[in-house]
Amino acid sequence: MTEGRLPSSALLPLAYRECRQIAAAHGRTYFLATRLLSAERRPAVHALYAFARMVDDVVDRTGRPTAANDSDPITELDRIERDLRAALGSHTGKARGDALLPSGPNPEHERIREAGLRPRALVLAAVTHTIHRYGIAAQHFWTFLDSMRMDAPGTPSFRNRYATMAELRDYMRGSAAAIGLQLLPVLGTVVPVPEAEPAAAALGEAFQLTNFLRDVAEDLDRDRVYLPADALTAFGVDDDLLFECRRTGRTDPRVRRALAHLIAVNRDLYRRAESGIDLLEPRVRPAIRTAATLYSDILHHIERSDYAVFDHRAAVPRHHRLRIAAAEFTTATLRNRLDR
Repeated sequence: MTEGRLPSSALLPLAYRECRQIAAAHGRTYFLATRLLSAERRPAVHALYAFARMVDDVVDRTGRPTAANDSDPITELDRIERDLRAALGSHTGKARGDALLPSGPNPEHERIREAGLRPRALVLAAVTHTIHRYGIAAQHFWTFLDSMRMDAPGTPSFRNRYATMAELRDYMRGSAAAIGLQLLPVLGTVVPVPEAEPAAAALGEAFQLTNFLRDVAEDLDRDRVYLPADALTAFGVDDDLLFECRRTGRTDPRVRRALAHLIAVNRDLYRRAESGIDLLEPRVRPAIRTAATLYSDILHHIERSDYAVFDHRAAVPRHHRLRIAAAEFTTATLRNRLDR
């Protein structure tokens, strides 16, 4: 049986379940925040996350040992885009989807696995259904893939350094802002979607810049610097100093001052995005507020460690994440009761 002939009633529950597992394994903060969403919205958010993670994993494979049957990242990115375009073009489902989402054991799941469906095919099935179900503009996915090609050596657009914040934001327009724009139709807004898009894009960029500040060491190991060179140079920081900090595990005072400056820039992005949360449907605001709070808390942990980003990865403790989520849930419950 070929993948194209599998009945959607059997494929989609397994596809969404695969996406949920990917989100749970890799996106701890996002996965916790989705627990505050309605059960109807969660699978779509998991599908969008899983698609982004799948593409990111392809790019991160660059320069690392791979299985003999793996294609190079450029070929893989092209194949993913081609497959998604084909799936969107041939999709004929009604995209209502409620009856097709994971709801329990399905006797056809084992048959699907026997048909040889890989996780990638399942993720593509789920994200295709999500795009149609919520009317997400496909352009946001092409913009995202274009930015991912900027991470792949051998492409005309490849970059592993960024001279200015403007250049970095051009990359983040696809790698981060586009993710926020994909999510908007799923979350729902109380204003026309275009009015909410600037704040959604800003929040996506805020999350991404936090990742860059947290992952400086890991990125250096792949010969990448996702911090603007002009901001680093202003504090006397260059590549040689960054690599020396990575070698010793110690943060030079000049690097510390540069990171403090970029954290301030990052917090400004969170502030600009904050007002946009009130443009979302009331029921989803606690989840997005939780995600923003928890992710911005990574910046606090970088500061509290005296900017020791070269010897460990800053992370928000699990007990703190649970406490923030519980507080948002309690607040949302009280608001709902008062609004009745």
